[in-house]
Amino acid sequence: GLSYTTFDQSMSDITEDGDGLSFEVTVTNTGDVAGKDVVEVYYNPPYTNGGIEKATANLLDERKTDLLEPGESQTINLTFTPDDLASYDYEDAKAWVLETGDYTISVNADSHTELDSRVWTVADEIVYDGEDTHNGDLVAATNEFDDANGGLPYLSRADHFANYEEATAKGSDVLPDDLRAQYHINENFDYTTYLDPEAQMPTTGARNGVQLADLRGVDVDDPQWDVLLDEMSVRDMVDLTSLAGYQTPAVESIGKVQVIDADGPAAINNNFTGDGSIGFGVATLIAMTWNPDLVHDYGEMMGRMCREMNIAGWYAPGVNIHRSPFGGRNYEFYSEDGTLSGIMATAAIQGCQSQGVYAFIKHFALYDGNSKMVSVWSNEQAVREIYLKPFEMGVKDGGAQALMVSWNYIGIKWAGEWSNLLQTVLRDEWGFKGMAISDYFRDNGHGFMNADAALANGVDAMLSTYGSGPNVPQDTSDASTVQYLREASRHILYTVVNSWVYENGAPQTGLEPWKMAVIGVDAVIGLLLIGAEALMVRGYLRRRRG
Repeated sequence: GLSYTTFDQSMSDITEDGDGLSFEVTVTNTGDVAGKDVVEVYYNPPYTNGGIEKATANLLDERKTDLLEPGESQTINLTFTPDDLASYDYEDAKAWVLETGDYTISVNADSHTELDSRVWTVADEIVYDGEDTHNGDLVAATNEFDDANGGLPYLSRADHFANYEEATAKGSDVLPDDLRAQYHINENFDYTTYLDPEAQMPTTGARNGVQLADLRGVDVDDPQWDVLLDEMSVRDMVDLTSLAGYQTPAVESIGKVQVIDADGPAAINNNFTGDGSIGFGVATLIAMTWNPDLVHDYGEMMGRMCREMNIAGWYAPGVNIHRSPFGGRNYEFYSEDGTLSGIMATAAIQGCQSQGVYAFIKHFALYDGNSKMVSVWSNEQAVREIYLKPFEMGVKDGGAQALMVSWNYIGIKWAGEWSNLLQTVLRDEWGFKGMAISDYFRDNGHGFMNADAALANGVDAMLSTYGSGPNVPQDTSDASTVQYLREASRHILYTVVNSWVYENGAPQTGLEPWKMAVIGVDAVIGLLLIGAEALMVRGYLRRRRG
């Protein structure tokens, strides 16, 4: 947002149209040189002492202006809904709540410097439960992360942050006995935990004549998918879910070709060929532009380079929160603000997927640095308002079709073992339809990731290049295991068939057409040369006889 010139910003009154609210911001270049400015919109909600916790400055939206000449103005239209101002009450309502009172909507130079503002008043409290869902959720959100609360003291605004010393004091770094008894890694995991003795074995190996290409554009819940999935063998499903390291393998029975996926957020790298693309700035620098249009262009270019390198999936963008300046992978993530991270991610995902390349939004969720098996504790409000916010925006607004699950533990379980996160929130609430893969699995799941826990709780594929180990379920003859494999295969196949790889129907599995054409031309030229040589020899022999 810095510039070599100065600007003035003024906002209009807020108008209501149905459930939407809107206003305009006029930005004028008051300096001597051309420049761009950022419109930062914040809201300050009413706060009751000891009630639902709320910050005084909450980013609501932002826009980057065009290049404005000296004296030139631009008017930007902004819209929002009451849902955008709601807070999550994890203690009493256990739901999103829009409390009564005055909400100050402002345009700021930064989170502390207000330039202009208006007040919008809520007369009647709204509790988003039952049929009244928040922000387009398919089902109403309620507490799903109480087990990650840890019983810790959380900082409160009550009585002017009276509990500050208690909330910020260093606590014990040793798990209490009751939690330590539940904490598990692969070595002490009970691999029968998620087996269902009542499960019915699905159909496998059928010959229904359906191929994957036939299901492009077909909703993931359409019965046609069951007809296709019936054709897969258990071995097909095991290979598809267990060997998803930088690729998803071919499945001959349904006409699925191998497709390549690749890291990373600043440059594309093919782990199989060693090919790499040009590089861009890291995510933190990209967020500093405050320019969603520019970030969309960046995502589009990443998608175009993926296509040029025969890559279908991009392991990015990363949207975890900068909780600490010492975070080991902060350069992969945009911001300490969930909304700004979500705005950037949405633009990057939309740009990338405009090229038919699916973007793996990552690392889901509450990832902090680069540590494995680290227990992260938080309350439901912070989880939903901060740490899940950019993922929610990436799925709902960006249309993300792929997602990568984080290494960390949430409470005493690996994130990939949280069905509350991967099924209830991601799919049931937000409507995510694509595939979720683990982070890098290696040959041993780093000692804590395994397919039995993952598949049963919403992870569809293991980012592994090894054919055996904990990336393969222990009992593939079990009916519930085959059901988990089947649902995971559905999500993987749905994502792949809707990528650019299948945009022209079933892809060629042999040489590319241009290579076949060159070989054909070479063959014709070769035959012509042989024929010409034969004619020359015959002519020579005739002359000798004569």
